[in-house]
Order: sequence, then structure tokens, then C-alpha cells
Amino acid sequence: MKIGMINGSSRKHQNQLIEKELHALKGTSMEIVNFGIYPEEQGNFSYIQMAIATGLLLSSQAVDFVVTGCSSGTGMMLACNAMPDVMCGYLANPTDAYLFGRINDGNAISLPLGSIDGWAGELNLRYTLEKLFEEPFGTGYPQAEAVRKQADTAYLKELKRQSQIPLIELLPQLDKSLVLPVLHRKFFYEYVLNEGKNSELTKLLERMMKENDNP
Repeated sequence: MKIGMINGSSRKHQNQLIEKELHALKGTSMEIVNFGIYPEEQGNFSYIQMAIATGLLLSSQAVDFVVTGCSSGTGMMLACNAMPDVMCGYLANPTDAYLFGRINDGNAISLPLGSIDGWAGELNLRYTLEKLFEEPFGTGYPQAEAVRKQADTAYLKELKRQSQIPLIELLPQLDKSLVLPVLHRKFFYEYVLNEGKNSELTKLLERMMKENDNP
């Protein structure tokens, strides 16, 4: 599994801690890609912009899963779920994480990063990530109701797919002041272009950048 991690500017001081805890997960063969916002990075990127970045990473299939968050975790979760192809859970503790992975089978999580600043907050982060990736996703829980839980998750994914337009249709409608700063982050942009499997989307991104360079 290829996991992208991303955070807004207000939480850039925690970027390296989150990456450290992801790399520390035991018994995994996951590839971790850190998309910032990095501690030394200038500029101000909101949780809305990072939700757009999350949508780009998942819709392009450049990564399989995204770990993100904001101070409360709620705003990022809501913004991410507004994006096509993103099913984001709010994980405040290990129990949330375990149930989200087994029952909801989503592809992104939002963490309440403000709580990590407190005493032993990094332990809650560590245990939450451990429980999330402890077992395969989508197995259902509890065991006696696994089949029903899996069916409900399938219905939810289909409901989301039918109720949202594809990102390739949404992106041109969004305010350019939100989207273009995300694309101007060189490592992020080039990664989506090079690793993304959705050629229609990556061509749209290239076209948007060219139009911006030649208004």
C-alpha cells in the first residue's frame, strides 16, 4: 500500500512526527510519501487546499491511502469527503481507527492534530495508526455481522459515487486561488503527474498549469 501524508500549514510543526510514526508501524510493507506541508515551507495552505490535494492524489491513483488532519480533525474530514473518490474517516482514538478500517473501508483519515500537542499525545497517534493498519480493511465487524457490514459499505460507496461529479468535472469549477497554489508545489505536482494512473486527470492538470502560465 502506498500512503500519502499531508497536512495544512497550521500543523506543519507536526509533519515530521506523523511521518516518523507511520514509518514506525511494525510488520507493514507500506510505502510512505510525505507531501508536507513541511516545517521549513513558506506560504499558507489551508485545510481546504489540502483536501483538494487529497482528492488529486486519490482520484489520480498516485497513492492508495491518505493520512491527513487539522487542529480538530473535523474540518479536514468534511472537506475531504466533499471531494470525489475520497472516503475519509475522523479518527480520534485507536477504537475509531480499528472500526473505520474494518467496517468503513475508506481511503483517507483525518486526525485531530491539536490533541497531539498535549502530554503523551504522540502515544495516541501511534496507537491509532497501529490499530488502523493492524488487519486488512473491509473485513467487517463484529464477525457475526461481517457480511451485512460489508454490504452496507458497498452501498455507501455507490451512494457517494452517484451523488458527486468526477474530479475532472469539478476541478475547473473551483476557485483558481485554491487550486493553483496546490499545483505550484513542484514535488506534489510532479508526483501526481508521474505516478498517477488517471491520464485524463493528469492531462487536465497539465492544461490548467499551461493556461496559468500563458493567460
